[in-house]
Amino acid sequence: MKITIVERKIKISEELRDYAIKKVTKLDRYFQKDTSATITFSELKGRQTAEVTVRHNGMVFRAEETTTDMFASVDGMISSIERQIRRNKTRLEKKLRQGAFDKMAANEASLAEFAEDKYEVVRRKKFDVASMTVEEAILQMNLLEHQFFFFRNAEEDDAPAVIYKRAAGGYGLIEGN
Repeated sequence: MKITIVERKIKISEELRDYAIKKVTKLDRYFQKDTSATITFSELKGRQTAEVTVRHNGMVFRAEETTTDMFASVDGMISSIERQIRRNKTRLEKKLRQGAFDKMAANEASLAEFAEDKYEVVRRKKFDVASMTVEEAILQMNLLEHQFFFFRNAEEDDAPAVIYKRAAGGYGLIEGN
């Protein structure tokens, strides 16, 4: 596994770097070769965040943990990504390493707590997608009091796009081809 470390507004110690690499390397048992992981460390107002993004065969796994201790953030981030993998075990078995879940099968009690989520569409809605600018889409989203809004971006040759409210403030834009 190829591991990249990113430091945002923080300088980490060699001890923390080695600890994070050791923990992320343990995820190797789930993946085949040609897997890359990016570990990002950041700090904001005394809250220390560790984030890992693993890319494997076109799939992206991401987990983030924020605590007051960076080592605890790393531990939480790893347990969170392992929980994601276990929760989606049957769907992922075809994409992950052969035998990745053999150790887990031996411990059925731990698997019981991770009953797989069912992907059930409970509501379906169709509507005409209007062509508009990003500013018009933000206005429309706010008028509807929604968290996101799907539209055709008039500024980008009517490419499909989604505007959304970010938890950290401001807006985000997702654009399609």
